[in-house]
Amino acid sequence: MTAKPDTPARIIRLAEYTPPSYAIDSVHLRFDLDPAKTRVHSRMAVRRLEGAAESAPLVLDGEDITLLTLKVNGEFVAFRQDGNTLVLDKLPETFTLEIETLNVPQANTQLAGLYMSGGAFFTQCEAEGFRRITYWPDRPDVMSRFHVTLRADKAQYPVLLSNGNLVSQTDLDGGRHEAVWDDPFPKPCYLFALVGGNLVCREQTVRAASGKTHLLQVYVRAGDLDKTEHAMESLIKAIAWDEQRFGLSLDLDRFMIVAVSDFNMGAMENKGLNIFNTKYVLANPATATDADYDGIESVVGHEYFHNWTGDRITCRDWFQLSLKEGLTVFRDQEFSQDLAAASGGESARAVKRIEDVRVLRTAQFSEDAGPMAHPVRPEQYQAIDNFYTATVYEKGAEVVRMMQTLVGRAGFRKGMDLYFQRFDGQAVTCDDFAQSMADANPDSALAQHLAAFKRWYSQAGTPRLHASGALDTAARTYTLTLRQTLPDTPVQTGKQPQVIPVATGLLDARGNALPLWLQGQDKGTSTVLVLTEDQQTFVFEQIDAHAVTPSLLRGFSAPVILDYAYTDAELLHLLAHDADPFNRWEAAQRLTLSRLLAAVRGEALNLDAPYLDALRAVLRDPKLDPAFKELLLTPPGEAYIAEQLEEVDPPRIHRARQALRTVLARELAQDWQTLWDTLTPEGGYSPDFASAGRRALRNLAQAHLCELGQATWLGRVYQRVKDADNMTDRFAALAALVHVGADLTKPALERFAAQFAGEALVMDKWFALQASAPDHDGQQLDRVRALMRHPAFSIHSPNRARSVLFAYCQANPGAFHRADGAGYAFWAEQVQALDAINPQVAARLARALDRWRKLAPAYREAAQQALRTVAESATLSSDTREIIERALAD
Repeated sequence: MTAKPDTPARIIRLAEYTPPSYAIDSVHLRFDLDPAKTRVHSRMAVRRLEGAAESAPLVLDGEDITLLTLKVNGEFVAFRQDGNTLVLDKLPETFTLEIETLNVPQANTQLAGLYMSGGAFFTQCEAEGFRRITYWPDRPDVMSRFHVTLRADKAQYPVLLSNGNLVSQTDLDGGRHEAVWDDPFPKPCYLFALVGGNLVCREQTVRAASGKTHLLQVYVRAGDLDKTEHAMESLIKAIAWDEQRFGLSLDLDRFMIVAVSDFNMGAMENKGLNIFNTKYVLANPATATDADYDGIESVVGHEYFHNWTGDRITCRDWFQLSLKEGLTVFRDQEFSQDLAAASGGESARAVKRIEDVRVLRTAQFSEDAGPMAHPVRPEQYQAIDNFYTATVYEKGAEVVRMMQTLVGRAGFRKGMDLYFQRFDGQAVTCDDFAQSMADANPDSALAQHLAAFKRWYSQAGTPRLHASGALDTAARTYTLTLRQTLPDTPVQTGKQPQVIPVATGLLDARGNALPLWLQGQDKGTSTVLVLTEDQQTFVFEQIDAHAVTPSLLRGFSAPVILDYAYTDAELLHLLAHDADPFNRWEAAQRLTLSRLLAAVRGEALNLDAPYLDALRAVLRDPKLDPAFKELLLTPPGEAYIAEQLEEVDPPRIHRARQALRTVLARELAQDWQTLWDTLTPEGGYSPDFASAGRRALRNLAQAHLCELGQATWLGRVYQRVKDADNMTDRFAALAALVHVGADLTKPALERFAAQFAGEALVMDKWFALQASAPDHDGQQLDRVRALMRHPAFSIHSPNRARSVLFAYCQANPGAFHRADGAGYAFWAEQVQALDAINPQVAARLARALDRWRKLAPAYREAAQQALRTVAESATLSSDTREIIERALAD
């Protein structure tokens, strides 16, 4: 019997959750690995759970596998088949269940379950990939002890890895060998992993605070070992940080990271055996940019931190996905901020925070405002893979961050300690985590307003925080009124007030921070106001000032949209004087955004003298870090600008932003040149915060100087493409030429490709740069199609598909959205082509048009027609169909 992959989708609802009827206390898995016919034998110790009915059936999930045998207590038994599930009735209270299945890893293009990449075996079981390996109750609240035996040809697959600790390695007859692994910790099947291949390894031992030593290993293909040092260093730092910050130690004898080229995600936290996309492991100065180094540090930290927040305590059901992902994103953000602050001070911490908020506001706010809007804890789904979203991850992290704001850093540690004390080894819910935080801090605002605070998990949409202030010089008071509104979303209306922490300061006319007296209490110069109702008023006393400028939502203390009628003068005041780095950056963004929006609406672009003088002052301020300056001088992205508009014309937005870049290049040319001349490299390449910041600002100056179109300067930039000593500077030079469409672009691209043809990750950058280039001549779609004909392009590779299709359809709105609809027709073709190969990747590409209703009439009809074309496909996967149907729904 063969389980089929294309059963009709059904809606899974949180309200219908029921606990499992059976536990699988332990399982012995044996794999005979073969690309064309891998046999999987499982022997499970099964027990009916207390409270389950004696007649309760055992339901086993399977997909795209062939059942060979099934026995209960050594005897063949009858079973029912219901779609892709097997149902066993009339079972004893305890029994041994044996199942043998057959699957074909080399034919698995979905990259879920057991598959092949580059002649090696890999697995990806989250969320529901384990059912593509063997029959199992594939749900996260079934946690089992796994004992695994792997057998394979030794010459072809000398490395055999699985979760936990290595028990034995043995040579077998016929040139085969086996490795036996045992994981001492119970885990759900989505955390199972195996790797079999010809890999090389970087090893290092570390000593924990307890004195125990642990073996750390990073496995890669031969030829990539020189690119693993940074990943290993990041892992060592993550282990030390988790011990110091949260008292959480590595709990296995060894911890392994394996890099694979073909992977649907960034990485996966399988217990003790993390499998990574090569993008987040491989780096050396010649092939990786500063952003790549940062990404590796963050993702290595993220997956390691999952060892406790996701592995030791996991989610009860997939609706609770943010229990592990939101919390662990928060932890990896804190990790990166702490490391940055250790080397670059509090300014470096602020830079990291701003970078995280930019991602949130670009990706998640738009999700909250569109047809895919869903709560941090969704209420229903068709395909769980579609809910690995910015809402679950980034907004989920902000919910956890608000908890820390409300209980304090020390209080948050107490809450974490209680959480592990209560739930270690269990599968639990978001409510369990929030309750632990509140119970550990009974006098906190979180405990006082816990029921209302948990609405962050259940209500979709981005709240709008409306603020207004009034100064009474006679009464020496400043009254701040805060009001919140929460917009309707496709599945929710009539929402209740959220708990919103609003970090606040007040500045006088000279830019000094005013002392804050609130209800007779001295709050220093910055305090957190807690908005719990639709509207509240806060009166600050003893205000001795003739003018007050409020600094609101400091550090972006809540994931909301702030509406305050700041004048340009007030924003310039905050930009010049605010002690909060985030709000200095935010002031610059607001000043730039207002000018861009006016230009998009048809007004002349007005970069007046006060605005230009303020930016010039930033560039010349010796006290500001270069990394911070680069953030301040980078205008809002096109996607973020689009979110501020009721009706969107993407090419018009692109032209307005480009016009701003051109004017800034011309008006600040002397300052850009000075920066270029003074920020010369010092010594060899290092990815540390200060060095990366200098490179970022220097390359921003380079890009602006290219806008002036001077042949001599463009020739110097071309020379940097040829001889830069690191990929950050080399690629920035190439990107600057591509962006302005310089005559030297073609030879620069050809030279770059010839130099790095053997480096897949570098070639991904090369493809993506061209696919996301501005459409200077109306031929960009033709160039994208040409890229797909390039010998190095393969739609079967998720990384390469993302580098071309996603770069054009999602990251290049000015070129993708065409009045003739050709971009949308191309998108429809590629979504259908990808869906036949890899539905997870196809569903993500499908989201490029989920906001089609916001488009101007010139684009809207063609976009809708493209969506309908995809919807009419009879073979569409449930992953992609769910996205398309939600986009088209009224």
